Amino acid sequence: MFKAFRILLTALALVAPHLSRAATPLEPREPGETIIISGGLSLTVWEKWKAQPHDKWWLNFIRAAQLRMAQIQQINPQQPITWLVYRPAYLTRGRQDAQDYTAAINGIRASLNVKLMWFDTTNQLLNYINAGQPRGSVKINDLEYFGHSNKACFLFDYSNHIDSASKVWLHENDMTKIQRGIFTKDALVRSWGCHTGESMSARFRSATGVPMWGLTGKSQYLSDELPVPATAAGHWTR
Repeated sequence: MFKAFRILLTALALVAPHLSRAATPLEPREPGETIIISGGLSLTVWEKWKAQPHDKWWLNFIRAAQLRMAQIQQINPQQPITWLVYRPAYLTRGRQDAQDYTAAINGIRASLNVKLMWFDTTNQLLNYINAGQPRGSVKINDLEYFGHSNKACFLFDYSNHIDSASKVWLHENDMTKIQRGIFTKDALVRSWGCHTGESMSARFRSATGVPMWGLTGKSQYLSDELPVPATAAGHWTR
């Protein structure tokens, strides 16, 4: 079963990303580190009974991150990329589905040749952002989030430990924990989750001095494109 699973992932890696439907801000030109964050996914044991279940496809936030990292590498093959993935959710969903999703994620990391860092807590994520590299010399030129969110939070374990709720998050009030001065002058910061353009983007800019692109309304994750607004009224803003 896992052999067939690896073949599927390889096939996905060979599909060229179609990115025309996603609003694309200017890519950063200053050298620095790219940080891509993949939040956790929900458990189908709860979601399957809902009219609009979340995360029927376990790859939602992994595939989107894979497409974006491949896009960045097409633009600059030498760009340093660190991929931060919320591990607990992929362990619990893997046990439910009888699959080793952490091994599959490691396989995607190897295919892209990027640095993979697992995180289990919000503090671990913040510690890497602030001090994972010597930020005096290695600043962040790109920070992007793929995962569940609302207008005030990145929800790393939404509907994974508690049905329709989260125990692990990064709240907009915690943006002050991100140090000023660790981003390049033209840094690209973007949340691909739902609703973050409605409040969180402004709070991020107030705390760090760096604008963050976010979405008004819900985000729709796709198999071979970057996420897009789920409705015609949704739009990207910073």
